[in-house]
Amino acid sequence: MKIFCIGRNYAKHAQEMGNGVPDEPIIFMKPKSALVQGHTPFYYPEFTNELNFEAELVVRISKNGKYIQEKHASNYYNAISVGIDFTARDIQQQLKEKGLPWEKAKAFDNSAAVGKFVDITPALNKKNINFSLLKNKELVQKVNSSEMIFSIDQIVSNISNFFSINIGDLIYTGTPAGVGECIVGDVFEGFLENDQVLSLEIK
Repeated sequence: MKIFCIGRNYAKHAQEMGNGVPDEPIIFMKPKSALVQGHTPFYYPEFTNELNFEAELVVRISKNGKYIQEKHASNYYNAISVGIDFTARDIQQQLKEKGLPWEKAKAFDNSAAVGKFVDITPALNKKNINFSLLKNKELVQKVNSSEMIFSIDQIVSNISNFFSINIGDLIYTGTPAGVGECIVGDVFEGFLENDQVLSLEIK
């Protein structure tokens, strides 16, 4: 199982981070060990003093594929949820300043939380999905998937040009504006439309 992640897929988030808007999907990966397992507590990592949350739509791959055309991409995933891409922002900044890879800041154990998956049906308009994240019952991130720079189908197609996708792989499709810091005791709730699919507490 592989975890693909897309960076800067919402213009407002790129702006809040001081980055330009990309002209193609920015792909990075997390190992299987990054996935928070169900009913497993999430502990604040000892190596960072600035842990950030980034809520994202997550799609689950349901069919093996390679070199997938965009028009066929929807045949390769069957479920969607809300996830959190945790980032050790202080570590990331240190690595950026040295021109080094970011894995220690982005791909550490338990850096990828994901909620309950919802089956994608013909009635679901993937280009018009509202999702949101609450932190301690306060809304911190909310967006519609129509604001994505690259659609889910474009992302799946692009990834498959470089990597084989396999059943069970996950794709984190990018975070909107509103990312921020979290501390021990914070409780996060992720929503697809009005349905809660994710709940996580920082221990």
